[in-house]
Amino acid sequence: MKNRKLLIYLSLGLLLIAGCAKDYRGGITVDPAPPIEVVVPKPYTIVEGFETGSKGDYKQSDVQLNTGVWTFNDALIGNLPQDLKSGVKTVRLRAGDLTMKFDISGIQQISFKHGKYGADAASGWQLLMSIDSGKTFTQLGTDFNETNTTLVTDSFAVNTTKRVRFQFKKIGTATTRINIDDITFKGIGDAGIIVGGSTDNSGADTTTTTSPATAERGVTAGADIQPESGDNSNLLFGNPSGAQPNVVMLNDYLIDQKYYVESYSSTRGIPNWVSWHIDASTINNASPRLDNFAGFIGLDASFYHVESNSYQNSGFDRGHNCPSADRTSSANANSATFLMTNMIPQAPNNNQQTWANMENYLRAQVVAGNEVYIVMGAYGTGGTGKNGAVTTINNGHVTVPSNVWKIAVIVPIGDGDVSRVSATTRVIAVNTPNINTTNADWKQYRVTVRDIEKATGYNLLSTLPQGVQDAVEIKKDNL
Repeated sequence: MKNRKLLIYLSLGLLLIAGCAKDYRGGITVDPAPPIEVVVPKPYTIVEGFETGSKGDYKQSDVQLNTGVWTFNDALIGNLPQDLKSGVKTVRLRAGDLTMKFDISGIQQISFKHGKYGADAASGWQLLMSIDSGKTFTQLGTDFNETNTTLVTDSFAVNTTKRVRFQFKKIGTATTRINIDDITFKGIGDAGIIVGGSTDNSGADTTTTTSPATAERGVTAGADIQPESGDNSNLLFGNPSGAQPNVVMLNDYLIDQKYYVESYSSTRGIPNWVSWHIDASTINNASPRLDNFAGFIGLDASFYHVESNSYQNSGFDRGHNCPSADRTSSANANSATFLMTNMIPQAPNNNQQTWANMENYLRAQVVAGNEVYIVMGAYGTGGTGKNGAVTTINNGHVTVPSNVWKIAVIVPIGDGDVSRVSATTRVIAVNTPNINTTNADWKQYRVTVRDIEKATGYNLLSTLPQGVQDAVEIKKDNL
């Protein structure tokens, strides 16, 4: 009995020791190790809309704003009717610059709205970035030539792990002014804004939803993304060039943007081809046209990154492959179409008339009860824009293609789409020169699928049985 009591006392004593906040090791009382806190970096979105600040003159001074302190040099915060603004206030920049006096970490993208003030003439300005707390600045992209009479949005991917700050710098005289508004920082990290070398987490836990398709926009894929395989998938009718998501394939690099799939050429700075599917759910106008052009940070660092203003003053449009109006089911879907990896330098009339008319025609086929599978691409070198004929733009980094082509497979709404394609299925193939004098009637440029295959070397509609391929690829549409 005594032994049993002794065991009970010893057990109670051990329990008491285990429950205490201390333990005894070699005569030293030691606090137990605190639990390990795992910090998972979160996506953040921080917007500076200039609504909280006040500055009514052009004298240089620092202004405390929502995001931190900004230096206004020959700039003020305007709220006149002539000021372009998304809220009540906006920046009016005359001949100086607007500069952050704080750094931000983990940033992946900066976007902003801009336009010219009132009836002022067009003028130039630059976006610059510093990675040494403002000691030196390097220009991002090329100069902006501000001709916009309404606010437009531009975005730049930021490819650095260092803390950065930005400067908006006016070029020229004080006789012209521009407006800058809604500067938006998007990134991932636990630091957020860094002010004066210390951490301010005020923006670090601000989350947003963005999609892998638009990873540089900081968002999560929505329910409206196209399936990766099977009916309605963007590559249902095959991978024309055998593109692969491997960086060694830098000129035939497969990118699945979820709302479309493409083969991208780093050397040319444009897609080889883009493939997508449209039906009533993809063109339901749930989202407006966003016009939020942006570089795509999903590209490997070894690739040249085309930015939103890389086409500026080139005489060519930022011509969509997958059109904005084919992806209106959500803001994510529409944003994906404005990535620069979806663009080619396209002659303005060719883009705004010939191709726009064909795009409208294909959407009309959907309204009439069909679904459409589309592949669009460009090949060759040298086109003619509104400034004349050139072979490249953006200091040689972006090739101007000589030809722009598209094929469209039209099938009635239903299931088993590949199996429903027959020798009588309507397949439209179009190939236009990339010049500014193309006819607005796209039907004048109809060819056969085989014609495009000969010009590009691609194997189009490769998932169809060979007999069906042979039948539909040699016919020229005439409806």
